[in-house]
Amino acid sequence: MDKTEKYRILTEQIRSLIEGETDSVAVMANVCAAIHEAMGFWWTGFYRVLNGELVLGPFQGPVACMHIGYGKGVCGTAWKEKQTIIVPDVEQFPGHIACSSLSRSEIVVPVFSKSREVVAVLDIDSKELSTFDETDREYLEEICKIIEL
Repeated sequence: MDKTEKYRILTEQIRSLIEGETDSVAVMANVCAAIHEAMGFWWTGFYRVLNGELVLGPFQGPVACMHIGYGKGVCGTAWKEKQTIIVPDVEQFPGHIACSSLSRSEIVVPVFSKSREVVAVLDIDSKELSTFDETDREYLEEICKIIEL
């Protein structure tokens, strides 16, 4: 099955999985697990905007950084710019925060509130270079719209 088909199935699964759930942490936990399981990424998780910084939320994978400042690293930059960032090689991203030296490429997608404020970011890392592309951006942005918090 190709990546597009995996994402189509995953997106529909997530719609069903979270339908009617009002607890944002529960939603993030199951969405994270569904993405991680379906796509086989190395690290998949959410950072929540709390008290002016990103704080580690539900995730799948090895231990991670717990606090990230506004505009810092890929996650903080995606929050500040309010847009998805794809990084083919994290070593080339100025100010990259290395929670693990095994991370080689990354995609970060903002999660918005109904009032269009960034309330979290979805962060996904790969141990391979250039893992993420426009297909990942399209479907992960759609998933983040589905879970608008």
